[in-house]
Amino acid sequence: MQARMNWAFAEVCDRATNVDELQTAFMREIRELGFTHAACASHVDPLRPPADAVMMVDYPLPWLQRFSDQNYAKRDPVYWRARRQTLPFQWSDRIFRAGLAADQIRILSEAAEAGLIDGITIPIHAPDALPASCSLVIGPDGVDPLNAQKATWYGVYAHECARRLRLAGMPAKPVLSPRERECVQLLGQGKDDGDMAVILGLSEHTVHNIVRRAMHKYGVASRMQAFVRALKDGQIRLEDVC
Repeated sequence: MQARMNWAFAEVCDRATNVDELQTAFMREIRELGFTHAACASHVDPLRPPADAVMMVDYPLPWLQRFSDQNYAKRDPVYWRARRQTLPFQWSDRIFRAGLAADQIRILSEAAEAGLIDGITIPIHAPDALPASCSLVIGPDGVDPLNAQKATWYGVYAHECARRLRLAGMPAKPVLSPRERECVQLLGQGKDDGDMAVILGLSEHTVHNIVRRAMHKYGVASRMQAFVRALKDGQIRLEDVC
């Protein structure tokens, strides 16, 4: 978590009153980082999404139509991989492609013909939301690694904001302990377990377990998601991490 969040972008997301506003802000930001298209969305048919789906997609319409007509959501290799891991992955990665079936390779080839040649996907896992991910299509000039890290922040944050706009009547938020709040706050400052151990006077093992407890309370699969949830729930403050 070395890249820091662009809090101006976060404030724009927080002020959004609907998903369309949020999508406009998100797409503008990721293009400035060197990506050409994005799909921050639930793993569903993009043209026939259920009411509780997050759907911020600006892929070419002909590709979305083909994806929907062929029911590719059931076999999409990016969806398939994102549901099985928590770390971001690149579509051109040999390890990713090595585990795919022939029909999944064909889907990637068809996507490339539609202009979606290579990209980075950030899996998003939460028990109170549909399976989702944020896929960012890399432009012809490539993307700076730091910008890719920033885009990961933006995708997770935008998805969480869209999720909250979509869903009403959310269950009561979990309560973090003071030590859990400290650790999650330090995550937002880009600190790793070693940094936090020094700052808090604890062992790295203890810090790791504290962070895992916070993640478990929120039912999320990544540290970044735990931080975003705590921030959105008001358990940590923006001014404490800037």
